Amino acid sequence: MIEAGQRFRKSERLRKRHEFNHLTRSGYQCQDRYFIIRYGVNDYDRARLGVTATKRIGGAVTRNRLKRVLREFFRTHRFRVAIGVDCNIIVKSGAVTLTTDQIFKALEALFDEISHRINTA
Repeated sequence: MIEAGQRFRKSERLRKRHEFNHLTRSGYQCQDRYFIIRYGVNDYDRARLGVTATKRIGGAVTRNRLKRVLREFFRTHRFRVAIGVDCNIIVKSGAVTLTTDQIFKALEALFDEISHRINTA
């Protein structure tokens, strides 16, 4: 069972179209073979996550599995993201074949790079 402090609340999600568009227009980008992460500073005291997985990735089962794994990574690794940062993870088609551990390793590397960029800016 998930402890109360470890939940992934609605307030920690990007939910509105204008929030995603704002990251696209004025945010920064970091990517690898499997994911693109658009990120930018927000006005809140928490990091927020959005996930984009288009139909090009695969069927609903595949897309939903990837989104669940990405949300779980964010939920358990929030400390890797600076407070007050919005992130939108865009899934590339190569991520479909990855295991959960491989996804976590790829995201760890990307979030470390983002943290480095934010801390040196």
